[in-house]
Amino acid sequence: MAMMSSCGNISVQSADQLKQLKDIFMRFDMDSDGSLTQLELAALLRSLGLKPSGDQIHLLLGDIDANGNGLVEFEELVSAILPDITHQILINEAQLLEVFQLFDRDGNGFITPAELAGSMAKMGHPLTFRELSDMMKEADSNGDGVVSFFEFTSIMANSAADFLGIKLNHSVM
Repeated sequence: MAMMSSCGNISVQSADQLKQLKDIFMRFDMDSDGSLTQLELAALLRSLGLKPSGDQIHLLLGDIDANGNGLVEFEELVSAILPDITHQILINEAQLLEVFQLFDRDGNGFITPAELAGSMAKMGHPLTFRELSDMMKEADSNGDGVVSFFEFTSIMANSAADFLGIKLNHSVM
């Protein structure tokens, strides 16, 4: 169980760090075009207490700018700053997808109430009608009667956060 707690903690921290980085990125993307110019990148670095020279900024831009367009997109900044975190998020998402697919018995991309009840019973945790209704109501955030992978990941993140005593910010990146 300690390993699951650790992974959940990394995922929550990663999402929070990515959100913070996205907020900073958007604050310095003066023209809101989804990329940073050399001047915008310099302003971002200075706000973090760094004082790179013009040459250092130019070299950094060259290192970060993976597509060679002379600008830094958010994904490029993430790749440069948070490679291990990005990798961990992908691993956690793949693990969540495996668990989701265990519940999604017919493979249509949604968990129905019947699939949830059957899977829980198969795992030795049969649900009463009320428990099933409550679980579906909590997980089915758009009210369509089924649980999508996005809804599943949200409920799993909330459960992990509750277990670890972490408060999640529910704003969308």
